[in-house]
This record gives sequence, structure tokens and C-alpha cells, in this order.
Amino acid sequence: MALTKGDDFPIHQSPEPIAYSGTDRNFYDRYFFNGYHPKEGEDFFAAAMGVYPHLNVTDAAFVVVRNGVETALHASAWLGDRMDLSVGPIRIEVIKPLEVLKMTVDAPEQGLKAEITFTGRAFPIEEPRFVRRNGPRAFMDYTRLTQNGGYTGWIELDGERRSVDGFVGTRDRSWGVRPVGARDSQEAVPPQPPQFFWLWSPSSFDTGSFFFHTNDDATGRPWNTRAVWQPDRSNEGEGVHMNGEAKLTWKSGTRHASGAVVNLTDDYGRPAGTVEYRPLYEFLMLGLGYGHPKWGHGMLHGQLTVEREDIVLADADVKMPFHLHVQALSDVIYTAPDGTVSKGRGVLEQLAIGPHAPSGFKEMLDFAP
Repeated sequence: MALTKGDDFPIHQSPEPIAYSGTDRNFYDRYFFNGYHPKEGEDFFAAAMGVYPHLNVTDAAFVVVRNGVETALHASAWLGDRMDLSVGPIRIEVIKPLEVLKMTVDAPEQGLKAEITFTGRAFPIEEPRFVRRNGPRAFMDYTRLTQNGGYTGWIELDGERRSVDGFVGTRDRSWGVRPVGARDSQEAVPPQPPQFFWLWSPSSFDTGSFFFHTNDDATGRPWNTRAVWQPDRSNEGEGVHMNGEAKLTWKSGTRHASGAVVNLTDDYGRPAGTVEYRPLYEFLMLGLGYGHPKWGHGMLHGQLTVEREDIVLADADVKMPFHLHVQALSDVIYTAPDGTVSKGRGVLEQLAIGPHAPSGFKEMLDFAP
């Protein structure tokens, strides 16, 4: 493998051809989308595509949630040209960089078709660079842009076509190093108990978007966090940055939140309002490959493999490790310091593994009382 179409664009980041991405075998490049109605109903969709240059693998997934069933289309293939954003029946097109993208799904044998166009509401935000190590070994080192937008198009599931015109949601692009593909056979030493706490809650309101995330250590101290209000049609750097602290309540016997409140302050410590999340139901992120025992990111499934999976959400065992990572479709309420209330919708993404003192978690997999 040497020259590809990407080499004809001025996008190189090293002396190597675009086919090579540094030296870390866990390098990845990824797209993510989710969508939902801004005010009513429980229809939800999500999509993801990953490229793993040093594994020579690419994969994608498209998920629809209807009537309490999460239907996932998984696809995995050998990586060809990185400029070809398709994996079997799933394709992404960058129509206008940083503004308009299109997803197409054509899998009649699996009962799924879709044509969906995403249009950004404002310039994407760049989240702080994520760097995390297990001892001397890099666990994460990546950059991510996040953008809220609106959707047009349709999804057809088992012959029933529904419009997504007017849906809203979030897309992100991340690239760098994460654990992908087969697990490293040599454990890090000295042994460290797993710990990862992640909360991500992009939300859509009538006039703009709110973004909040936090990665906490076992004591509850954030090692990566950001809170931003971004008005519609705002340009780079025009968002309002705040400080946010999340307080969660947990469903008994789970590590899934029954609710959350993000308390906001400005740079001078003055109250800047609260954002409350009221979850409606959890979408399981394994539908997009996150933590999936078979369809985990970067796993090798042959030259091209496509498979459908149906999950009845009410039947999912929430204590299984691969069901910890969820996005909860949520009603969202912002209360300004003067008492003014604004209502919107968003997701409350959660992944809590190991200890987290503010939540009362002390072990690898203890659950809320």
C-alpha cells in the first residue's frame, strides 16, 4: 500500500503517504451522528463509521430505535482508499466540509434503507484534547469536533418509511488513539483496576445548542471537561464558555442515570443557570459497536461482512458490561439565573466503569442501591 487518492490533497500530517497515520497501531478516524424529533416521540437514529489505517480495517453501523426495539446494521470491511467513505451498504458523503454531510444506507436484504442529510446549526466546537495514560502506555490521545444540526430525509425499516425532516441531533468527528481492534495481549504493569467515567450531553434548543461533557477520575475530579452555549449561525469562537458541574441520580440496581443537573457558573464563579436532563429511555451504544462483544471497533470480519441485530430494549440486562454505555434520549430544561425557563431535547451519554466517589461506586461493577 502506498499512494491513494488522498495524496492528491494538501492534507498530509507527516512525511508518509496518507495511507499511514504515525506509528500507533490504535490510530483511528471516526464519524458519529444521532438524531431525534426536537419536541415529541421516541424515534431515534444513530450512525458511525471508523477507519483504522494500521489495522487495514474500516467499519460502520446504522441504528434505528422504533417501538422499543433497537435495530442495528453492522458492516465491516478491509480498508481500501481512505477517501472512499463507504463500508458495504453504508456510505457518508461530505457535501460541504464542517457544514453539510449525507448518510446513505442501502441494505434491502437486512430490511434497512435511508437517505439523510445533516446541516450544521453553527460552526463546530473543538473539545479539549483527550489524553489519558495507563502508566506509561497511551490509552487515549485524540481530538474531537462536535456540532449540532438539523436533518432532512427518510429511514425505511422493514418496508415502513418514515421522514426525519425537522429532526435535530449531533454529529462528531474524532481522530487519534483509542483502544481498537484485538485487545493487547500484554497487560500494563503494575496492574491498575479499570476506571472510566464519561458524561456527554449535547442538547438542542430553539435558538441554539448546549454542549457539556466531563471525564472524571475515581475521586470525581474532571480531567477533561467543557460547557458551551452556542447560538445558531455563530462562527468559530463565538460560543459562550462556562464552567459546569454535574449531579446525577442513578436508577437502583444500575449504572444508568434517572436524571442529571448541570450547575453552571461563569469565569468569575457567578451562577449561570442550570440544565436538567430527564431521560426517556436508553439507547445502547453497542449498536454502534461501542463495547460490542462481536462488532467492537476495528475487529476483523473478513473482506466484507454485513449483519443485522435487533435488541428489545426492555429485555436488555443492564448489568452486563457491554450495556453500561448508553445515550439516554432526554427532555432538557435550562433555567436561567433570572428564572427564565427554556425547553429542548438532547442525549445524556453515560459510561461509568469502576470507582466514582460522587456516585457512590466503589468497585469495578457495583450498582446503585
